[in-house]
Amino acid sequence: MKFLPRSLFGRNALLIVLLIVLGQLGGALLLREMVLKPRLDQIAESVARNVGAIRSGLQALPPAQRPAFVEGFNRQALAGRADRPRRIDDGLHPLLTPLERSFVRSVSARIASLGVEAVWRREEDGGLALRLTLDGSEHWIVMPGVLPVREFTGALVAVSIGSALLALAGALWFQRRLNRPLVRVVQAAQTLAGGREPLPLPEDGPTEVATVSRSFNQLVSSLRQTERERALMLAGISHDLRTPLTKLRLGVEILRERMEPELVSSMTRSVEEMDAIVGQFLDFARSEGDEKPVATSLDDMARSLAAACADHGRPVALRLGGVPALALRPQAMRRAIGNLIENAWRHGRPPVTLSTRVDGKEVIVEVIDRGDGIDPREADELRQAFRRGQADRSGVAGAGLGLAIVQRVAQAHGGWLELETPPGAGLHARLRLPMQIVPGGT
Repeated sequence: MKFLPRSLFGRNALLIVLLIVLGQLGGALLLREMVLKPRLDQIAESVARNVGAIRSGLQALPPAQRPAFVEGFNRQALAGRADRPRRIDDGLHPLLTPLERSFVRSVSARIASLGVEAVWRREEDGGLALRLTLDGSEHWIVMPGVLPVREFTGALVAVSIGSALLALAGALWFQRRLNRPLVRVVQAAQTLAGGREPLPLPEDGPTEVATVSRSFNQLVSSLRQTERERALMLAGISHDLRTPLTKLRLGVEILRERMEPELVSSMTRSVEEMDAIVGQFLDFARSEGDEKPVATSLDDMARSLAAACADHGRPVALRLGGVPALALRPQAMRRAIGNLIENAWRHGRPPVTLSTRVDGKEVIVEVIDRGDGIDPREADELRQAFRRGQADRSGVAGAGLGLAIVQRVAQAHGGWLELETPPGAGLHARLRLPMQIVPGGT
Protein backbone atom coordinates (compact mmCIF):
# COMPACT_ATOMS: atom_id res chain seq x y z
CA MET A 1 0.00 0.00 0.00
CA LYS A 2 2.95 2.32 0.53
CA PHE A 3 3.51 2.48 -3.25
CA LEU A 4 0.01 3.85 -3.89
CA PRO A 5 -0.33 7.61 -4.51
CA ARG A 6 -1.47 9.50 -1.42
CA SER A 7 -3.80 11.91 -3.23
CA LEU A 8 -7.33 11.00 -4.33
CA PHE A 9 -6.55 12.26 -7.85
CA GLY A 10 -3.44 10.03 -8.07
CA ARG A 11 -5.28 6.94 -6.86
CA ASN A 12 -8.25 7.46 -9.17
CA ALA A 13 -5.90 8.12 -12.10
CA LEU A 14 -3.98 4.91 -11.33
CA LEU A 15 -7.25 2.96 -11.11
CA ILE A 16 -8.41 4.38 -14.45
CA VAL A 17 -5.11 3.48 -16.14
CA LEU A 18 -5.22 -0.08 -14.76
CA LEU A 19 -8.83 -0.56 -15.87
CA ILE A 20 -8.06 0.69 -19.38
CA VAL A 21 -4.98 -1.54 -19.67
CA LEU A 22 -6.92 -4.57 -18.42
CA GLY A 23 -9.75 -3.72 -20.81
CA GLN A 24 -7.33 -3.56 -23.75
CA LEU A 25 -5.71 -6.85 -22.77
CA GLY A 26 -9.12 -8.47 -22.34
CA GLY A 27 -10.23 -7.14 -25.72
CA ALA A 28 -7.08 -8.46 -27.39
CA LEU A 29 -7.55 -11.89 -25.77
CA LEU A 30 -11.20 -11.96 -26.81
CA LEU A 31 -10.24 -11.04 -30.40
CA ARG A 32 -7.66 -13.82 -30.45
CA GLU A 33 -10.00 -16.48 -29.10
CA MET A 34 -13.24 -15.47 -30.86
CA VAL A 35 -11.98 -14.16 -34.22
CA LEU A 36 -8.40 -15.06 -35.07
CA LYS A 37 -8.35 -18.69 -33.98
CA PRO A 38 -11.65 -19.67 -35.69
CA ARG A 39 -10.50 -18.02 -38.91
CA LEU A 40 -7.12 -19.75 -38.79
CA ASP A 41 -8.85 -23.09 -38.15
CA GLN A 42 -10.91 -22.53 -41.30
CA ILE A 43 -7.78 -21.63 -43.27
CA ALA A 44 -5.97 -24.68 -41.88
CA GLU A 45 -8.79 -26.95 -43.04
CA SER A 46 -8.70 -25.38 -46.52
CA VAL A 47 -4.90 -25.70 -46.73
CA ALA A 48 -5.07 -29.35 -45.66
CA ARG A 49 -7.57 -30.10 -48.44
CA ASN A 50 -5.35 -28.27 -50.99
CA VAL A 51 -2.31 -30.25 -49.86
CA GLY A 52 -4.27 -33.46 -50.26
CA ALA A 53 -5.36 -32.41 -53.74
CA ILE A 54 -1.79 -31.43 -54.75
CA ARG A 55 -0.45 -34.75 -53.42
CA SER A 56 -3.08 -36.69 -55.35
CA GLY A 57 -2.28 -34.74 -58.49
CA LEU A 58 1.45 -35.43 -58.14
CA GLN A 59 0.78 -39.14 -57.60
CA ALA A 60 -1.27 -39.24 -60.77
CA LEU A 61 1.61 -37.80 -62.83
CA PRO A 62 4.58 -39.74 -64.06
CA PRO A 63 7.70 -39.09 -61.91
CA ALA A 64 9.39 -37.24 -64.78
CA GLN A 65 6.57 -34.66 -65.02
CA ARG A 66 6.30 -33.94 -61.31
CA PRO A 67 9.13 -31.30 -61.11
CA ALA A 68 7.54 -29.32 -63.96
CA PHE A 69 4.15 -29.43 -62.21
CA VAL A 70 5.67 -28.22 -58.94
CA GLU A 71 7.59 -25.50 -60.77
CA GLY A 72 4.41 -24.28 -62.49
CA PHE A 73 2.42 -24.38 -59.27
CA ASN A 74 5.05 -22.39 -57.37
CA ARG A 75 5.33 -19.89 -60.20
CA GLN A 76 1.59 -19.35 -60.07
CA ALA A 77 1.70 -19.04 -56.26
CA LEU A 78 4.50 -16.50 -56.48
CA ALA A 79 2.93 -14.47 -59.26
CA GLY A 80 3.66 -10.76 -58.74
CA ARG A 81 6.84 -11.31 -56.75
CA ALA A 82 10.06 -9.97 -58.21
CA ASP A 83 12.50 -12.56 -56.96
CA ARG A 84 12.30 -16.25 -56.39
CA PRO A 85 12.18 -16.79 -52.65
CA ARG A 86 15.16 -18.36 -50.92
CA ARG A 87 15.00 -20.52 -47.89
CA ILE A 88 16.16 -18.84 -44.71
CA ASP A 89 15.93 -21.59 -42.12
CA ASP A 90 14.52 -25.08 -42.04
CA GLY A 91 13.75 -24.69 -38.32
CA LEU A 92 10.36 -23.04 -38.19
CA HIS A 93 9.84 -22.79 -34.48
CA PRO A 94 12.21 -19.89 -33.79
CA LEU A 95 10.63 -17.94 -36.65
CA LEU A 96 6.93 -18.49 -35.92
CA THR A 97 4.70 -16.48 -33.65
CA PRO A 98 2.59 -18.45 -31.15
CA LEU A 99 -0.49 -18.09 -33.32
CA GLU A 100 1.39 -19.21 -36.47
CA ARG A 101 2.82 -22.16 -34.60
CA SER A 102 -0.70 -23.20 -33.61
CA PHE A 103 -1.77 -22.86 -37.23
CA VAL A 104 1.12 -25.00 -38.49
CA ARG A 105 0.39 -27.70 -35.90
CA SER A 106 -3.29 -27.68 -36.94
CA VAL A 107 -2.44 -28.13 -40.65
CA SER A 108 0.19 -30.79 -39.88
CA ALA A 109 -2.30 -32.78 -37.80
CA ARG A 110 -4.88 -32.68 -40.60
CA ILE A 111 -2.52 -33.77 -43.41
CA ALA A 112 -1.01 -36.45 -41.20
CA SER A 113 -4.28 -38.33 -41.59
CA LEU A 114 -3.54 -38.39 -45.32
CA GLY A 115 -0.21 -40.06 -44.68
CA VAL A 116 1.83 -36.91 -45.29
CA GLU A 117 4.66 -36.03 -42.91
CA ALA A 118 4.64 -32.22 -42.76
CA VAL A 119 7.99 -30.42 -42.94
CA TRP A 120 7.76 -26.64 -43.16
CA ARG A 121 10.20 -23.87 -43.89
CA ARG A 122 9.99 -20.11 -43.80
CA GLU A 123 10.66 -18.40 -47.13
CA GLU A 124 12.50 -15.10 -47.46
CA ASP A 125 9.30 -13.20 -48.26
CA GLY A 126 7.66 -14.45 -45.07
CA GLY A 127 5.55 -17.18 -46.68
CA LEU A 128 5.66 -20.88 -45.86
CA ALA A 129 6.61 -23.88 -48.00
CA LEU A 130 5.64 -27.51 -47.37
CA ARG A 131 7.75 -30.53 -48.32
CA LEU A 132 6.02 -33.45 -50.04
CA THR A 133 7.98 -36.69 -50.44
CA LEU A 134 6.85 -38.99 -53.24
CA ASP A 135 8.75 -42.09 -54.33
CA GLY A 136 11.86 -40.83 -52.55
CA SER A 137 11.82 -37.41 -54.24
CA GLU A 138 11.29 -34.14 -52.29
CA HIS A 139 9.03 -31.43 -53.67
CA TRP A 140 8.72 -28.04 -51.90
CA ILE A 141 5.27 -26.62 -52.47
CA VAL A 142 4.82 -22.90 -51.79
CA MET A 143 1.62 -22.21 -49.85
CA PRO A 144 0.10 -18.99 -51.21
CA GLY A 145 -1.72 -16.89 -48.64
CA VAL A 146 -1.33 -19.47 -45.89
CA LEU A 147 -1.34 -16.82 -43.12
CA PRO A 148 -3.45 -13.89 -44.33
CA VAL A 149 -4.12 -12.82 -40.73
CA ARG A 150 -1.42 -11.84 -38.25
CA GLU A 151 -1.88 -11.76 -34.51
CA PHE A 152 -1.56 -7.99 -34.22
CA THR A 153 -1.33 -5.84 -37.29
CA GLY A 154 -0.04 -2.28 -37.23
CA ALA A 155 -3.56 -0.91 -37.67
CA LEU A 156 -4.86 -2.99 -34.77
CA VAL A 157 -2.05 -1.83 -32.50
CA ALA A 158 -2.53 1.81 -33.56
CA VAL A 159 -6.30 1.66 -32.96
CA SER A 160 -5.82 -0.04 -29.59
CA ILE A 161 -3.24 2.48 -28.40
CA GLY A 162 -5.25 5.41 -29.77
CA SER A 163 -8.47 4.32 -28.10
CA ALA A 164 -6.64 3.69 -24.82
CA LEU A 165 -5.06 7.15 -24.91
CA LEU A 166 -8.38 8.81 -25.74
CA ALA A 167 -10.13 6.94 -22.94
CA LEU A 168 -7.32 7.81 -20.53
CA ALA A 169 -7.35 11.51 -21.51
CA GLY A 170 -11.13 11.69 -21.12
CA ALA A 171 -11.06 9.91 -17.77
CA LEU A 172 -8.28 12.13 -16.42
CA TRP A 173 -10.07 15.25 -17.67
CA PHE A 174 -13.24 14.13 -15.89
CA GLN A 175 -11.31 13.26 -12.73
CA ARG A 176 -9.57 16.64 -12.76
CA ARG A 177 -12.94 18.41 -13.02
CA LEU A 178 -14.18 16.30 -10.12
CA ASN A 179 -11.01 16.99 -8.11
CA ARG A 180 -11.03 20.77 -8.65
CA PRO A 181 -13.93 21.49 -6.23
CA LEU A 182 -12.17 19.38 -3.58
CA VAL A 183 -9.00 21.42 -4.07
CA ARG A 184 -11.05 24.60 -3.59
CA VAL A 185 -12.47 23.20 -0.35
CA VAL A 186 -8.96 22.38 0.91
CA GLN A 187 -7.68 25.85 0.04
CA ALA A 188 -10.68 27.48 1.72
CA ALA A 189 -10.13 25.32 4.82
CA GLN A 190 -6.48 26.39 4.94
CA THR A 191 -7.54 30.04 4.65
CA LEU A 192 -10.04 29.56 7.48
CA ALA A 193 -7.39 27.82 9.61
CA GLY A 194 -5.09 30.80 9.02
CA GLY A 195 -7.60 33.12 10.66
CA ARG A 196 -9.00 34.66 7.47
CA GLU A 197 -12.49 34.25 6.07
CA PRO A 198 -12.49 32.45 2.70
CA LEU A 199 -14.67 33.46 -0.22
CA PRO A 200 -17.91 31.45 -0.59
CA LEU A 201 -17.40 28.24 -2.56
CA PRO A 202 -19.42 27.66 -5.75
CA GLU A 203 -22.24 25.24 -5.00
CA ASP A 204 -22.42 23.69 -8.48
CA GLY A 205 -21.20 20.43 -9.99
CA PRO A 206 -22.21 16.89 -8.97
CA THR A 207 -24.65 16.56 -6.06
CA GLU A 208 -22.05 15.17 -3.65
CA VAL A 209 -19.51 17.91 -4.41
CA ALA A 210 -22.18 20.63 -4.23
CA THR A 211 -23.26 19.25 -0.84
CA VAL A 212 -19.69 19.46 0.48
CA SER A 213 -19.32 23.06 -0.75
CA ARG A 214 -22.71 24.04 0.67
CA SER A 215 -21.87 22.47 4.05
CA PHE A 216 -18.53 24.28 4.15
CA ASN A 217 -20.18 27.61 3.35
CA GLN A 218 -22.69 26.98 6.14
CA LEU A 219 -19.82 26.20 8.51
CA VAL A 220 -18.06 29.47 7.64
CA SER A 221 -21.31 31.39 8.09
CA SER A 222 -21.91 29.75 11.47
CA LEU A 223 -18.36 30.54 12.62
CA ARG A 224 -18.77 34.12 11.44
CA GLN A 225 -22.00 34.47 13.40
CA THR A 226 -20.43 32.93 16.49
CA GLU A 227 -17.49 35.32 16.25
CA ARG A 228 -19.82 38.29 15.92
CA GLU A 229 -21.82 37.20 18.96
CA ARG A 230 -18.69 36.69 21.02
CA ALA A 231 -17.28 40.07 19.98
CA LEU A 232 -20.63 41.72 20.78
CA MET A 233 -20.71 40.04 24.18
CA LEU A 234 -17.15 41.08 25.02
CA ALA A 235 -17.79 44.62 23.85
CA GLY A 236 -20.98 44.86 25.89
CA ILE A 237 -19.41 43.49 29.07
CA SER A 238 -16.35 45.68 28.68
CA HIS A 239 -18.46 48.77 28.10
CA ASP A 240 -20.61 48.02 31.14
CA LEU A 241 -17.53 47.52 33.33
CA ARG A 242 -16.01 50.85 32.39
CA THR A 243 -18.64 52.81 34.41
CA PRO A 244 -18.06 51.05 37.78
CA LEU A 245 -14.31 51.19 37.20
CA THR A 246 -14.53 54.94 36.70
CA LYS A 247 -16.55 55.26 39.89
CA LEU A 248 -13.97 53.18 41.77
CA ARG A 249 -11.14 55.34 40.49
CA LEU A 250 -13.05 58.49 41.49
CA GLY A 251 -13.79 57.04 44.95
CA VAL A 252 -10.12 56.23 45.49
CA GLU A 253 -9.18 59.80 44.61
CA ILE A 254 -11.82 61.22 46.97
CA LEU A 255 -10.68 59.02 49.85
CA ARG A 256 -6.97 59.42 49.16
CA GLU A 257 -6.45 61.86 52.07
CA ARG A 258 -8.35 59.61 54.53
CA MET A 259 -6.61 56.31 53.69
CA GLU A 260 -3.12 55.00 54.12
CA PRO A 261 -0.84 55.57 51.11
CA GLU A 262 -0.05 51.85 50.70
CA LEU A 263 -3.76 50.98 50.49
CA VAL A 264 -4.42 53.81 48.05
CA SER A 265 -1.55 52.64 45.82
CA SER A 266 -2.77 49.03 45.95
CA MET A 267 -6.33 49.99 45.04
CA THR A 268 -5.11 52.28 42.26
CA ARG A 269 -2.99 49.46 40.76
CA SER A 270 -5.94 47.05 40.95
CA VAL A 271 -8.23 49.51 39.17
CA GLU A 272 -5.60 50.11 36.48
CA GLU A 273 -5.13 46.37 35.95
CA MET A 274 -8.88 45.86 35.62
CA ASP A 275 -9.08 48.79 33.23
CA ALA A 276 -6.26 47.31 31.15
CA ILE A 277 -8.06 43.95 30.97
CA VAL A 278 -11.28 45.66 29.92
CA GLY A 279 -9.28 47.53 27.27
CA GLN A 280 -7.97 44.20 25.93
CA PHE A 281 -11.52 42.87 25.73
CA LEU A 282 -12.52 45.90 23.69
CA ASP A 283 -9.50 45.59 21.43
CA PHE A 284 -10.21 41.88 20.84
CA ALA A 285 -13.87 42.56 20.11
CA ARG A 286 -13.02 45.32 17.64
CA SER A 287 -13.19 44.21 13.98
CA GLU A 288 -10.00 44.87 12.04
CA GLY A 289 -11.88 44.86 8.74
CA ASP A 290 -13.62 48.13 9.59
CA GLU A 291 -10.35 50.04 9.15
CA LYS A 292 -9.09 50.65 5.60
CA PRO A 293 -5.39 50.20 4.73
CA VAL A 294 -3.49 53.42 4.12
CA ALA A 295 0.14 54.31 3.47
CA THR A 296 1.89 53.97 6.83
CA SER A 297 5.50 54.31 7.93
CA LEU A 298 6.39 51.62 10.46
CA ASP A 299 9.50 53.55 11.48
CA ASP A 300 7.43 56.63 12.37
CA MET A 301 4.96 54.46 14.24
CA ALA A 302 7.82 52.85 16.18
CA ARG A 303 9.19 56.28 17.19
CA SER A 304 5.74 57.40 18.34
CA LEU A 305 5.22 54.26 20.43
CA ALA A 306 8.68 54.54 21.97
CA ALA A 307 7.98 58.16 22.95
CA ALA A 308 4.64 57.19 24.52
CA CYS A 309 6.27 54.37 26.49
CA ALA A 310 9.01 56.74 27.72
CA ASP A 311 6.35 59.11 29.03
CA HIS A 312 5.09 56.26 31.24
CA GLY A 313 8.56 55.37 32.51
CA ARG A 314 9.07 52.39 30.19
CA PRO A 315 11.92 53.24 27.82
CA VAL A 316 12.19 51.30 24.56
CA ALA A 317 15.40 51.12 22.51
CA LEU A 318 14.88 51.58 18.77
CA ARG A 319 16.67 49.87 15.86
CA LEU A 320 15.00 51.10 12.71
CA GLY A 321 15.86 49.66 9.30
CA GLY A 322 14.43 52.33 7.00
CA VAL A 323 11.31 50.33 6.06
CA PRO A 324 9.36 51.90 3.15
CA ALA A 325 5.74 52.95 3.59
CA LEU A 326 3.33 50.00 3.52
CA ALA A 327 -0.41 49.61 3.07
CA LEU A 328 -1.46 49.02 6.69
CA ARG A 329 -4.38 49.51 9.02
CA PRO A 330 -2.57 52.02 11.26
CA GLN A 331 -4.72 51.80 14.41
CA ALA A 332 -4.75 48.01 14.36
CA MET A 333 -0.99 47.84 13.74
CA ARG A 334 -0.34 50.35 16.50
CA ARG A 335 -2.37 48.18 18.90
CA ALA A 336 -0.45 45.08 17.84
CA ILE A 337 3.01 46.61 18.34
CA GLY A 338 1.86 48.27 21.55
CA ASN A 339 0.70 44.89 22.87
CA LEU A 340 4.09 43.35 22.08
CA ILE A 341 5.83 46.13 24.01
CA GLU A 342 3.35 45.80 26.90
CA ASN A 343 3.89 42.03 26.91
CA ALA A 344 7.68 42.52 27.04
CA TRP A 345 7.45 44.89 30.01
CA ARG A 346 4.76 42.90 31.82
CA HIS A 347 6.21 39.41 31.47
CA GLY A 348 9.87 40.04 30.61
CA ARG A 349 12.67 42.28 31.90
CA PRO A 350 14.24 45.44 30.49
CA PRO A 351 15.90 46.56 28.38
CA VAL A 352 13.20 46.25 25.73
CA THR A 353 14.18 46.74 22.08
CA LEU A 354 11.88 47.54 19.15
CA SER A 355 13.36 47.00 15.67
CA THR A 356 12.14 47.13 12.06
CA ARG A 357 13.83 45.70 8.98
CA VAL A 358 13.26 44.33 5.50
CA ASP A 359 13.96 40.62 5.00
CA GLY A 360 13.58 39.65 1.35
CA LYS A 361 9.90 40.02 0.46
CA GLU A 362 8.87 40.53 4.09
CA VAL A 363 8.94 43.33 6.64
CA ILE A 364 9.77 42.31 10.21
CA VAL A 365 8.79 44.20 13.35
CA GLU A 366 10.54 42.66 16.37
CA VAL A 367 10.28 43.29 20.11
CA ILE A 368 12.98 41.76 22.33
CA ASP A 369 13.15 41.63 26.12
CA ARG A 370 15.66 40.10 28.52
CA GLY A 371 13.26 37.94 30.52
CA ASP A 372 13.10 34.17 30.85
CA GLY A 373 11.15 33.75 27.61
CA ILE A 374 8.60 30.99 27.04
CA ASP A 375 8.63 27.26 26.56
CA PRO A 376 8.80 26.67 22.77
CA ARG A 377 5.98 24.15 23.13
CA GLU A 378 3.67 26.96 24.35
CA ALA A 379 4.20 29.24 21.34
CA ASP A 380 1.15 28.04 19.39
CA GLU A 381 -1.04 28.07 22.49
CA LEU A 382 -0.07 31.63 23.47
CA ARG A 383 -1.23 32.95 20.09
CA GLN A 384 -4.77 31.81 20.90
CA ALA A 385 -7.31 33.85 22.82
CA PHE A 386 -7.58 33.51 26.61
CA ARG A 387 -4.40 31.41 26.83
CA ARG A 388 -1.55 32.25 29.19
CA GLY A 389 1.84 30.71 29.72
CA GLN A 390 2.52 28.43 32.67
CA ALA A 391 4.83 31.02 34.24
CA ASP A 392 2.10 33.74 34.19
CA ARG A 393 -0.87 31.87 35.63
CA SER A 394 0.10 32.60 39.20
CA GLY A 395 1.85 35.91 38.59
CA VAL A 396 0.91 39.07 36.67
CA ALA A 397 -2.80 39.59 36.08
CA GLY A 398 -4.09 39.48 32.54
CA ALA A 399 -6.81 38.08 30.28
CA GLY A 400 -4.55 36.24 27.85
CA LEU A 401 -5.64 38.37 24.89
CA GLY A 402 -2.55 40.47 24.12
CA LEU A 403 -0.77 38.02 21.77
CA ALA A 404 -4.10 36.82 20.34
CA ILE A 405 -4.81 40.42 19.27
CA VAL A 406 -1.35 40.66 17.70
CA GLN A 407 -1.92 37.38 15.85
CA ARG A 408 -5.30 38.57 14.54
CA VAL A 409 -3.84 41.88 13.31
CA ALA A 410 -0.95 40.04 11.63
CA GLN A 411 -3.35 37.69 9.83
CA ALA A 412 -5.51 40.63 8.75
CA HIS A 413 -2.40 41.99 7.00
CA GLY A 414 -1.48 38.62 5.44
CA GLY A 415 1.32 37.94 7.94
CA TRP A 416 1.86 36.01 11.15
CA LEU A 417 3.39 36.25 14.62
CA GLU A 418 6.54 34.35 15.58
CA LEU A 419 7.56 33.69 19.19
CA GLU A 420 11.11 32.52 19.82
CA THR A 421 13.32 32.21 22.90
CA PRO A 422 17.01 31.89 21.98
CA PRO A 423 19.21 30.55 24.80
CA GLY A 424 19.79 33.35 27.32
CA ALA A 425 18.28 36.04 25.07
CA GLY A 426 14.72 36.49 26.37
CA LEU A 427 11.62 36.46 24.20
CA HIS A 428 11.84 37.50 20.53
CA ALA A 429 8.35 38.41 19.25
CA ARG A 430 8.34 39.03 15.48
CA LEU A 431 5.60 40.37 13.29
CA ARG A 432 6.22 39.12 9.74
CA LEU A 433 4.31 41.16 7.17
CA PRO A 434 4.31 40.82 3.36
CA MET A 435 6.04 43.62 1.46
CA GLN A 436 3.07 45.65 0.22
CA ILE A 437 4.82 48.89 -0.74
CA VAL A 438 2.57 51.85 -1.48
CA PRO A 439 3.62 53.63 -4.70
CA GLY A 440 5.05 57.02 -3.84
CA GLY A 441 5.07 56.21 -0.10
CA THR A 442 7.94 57.34 2.10
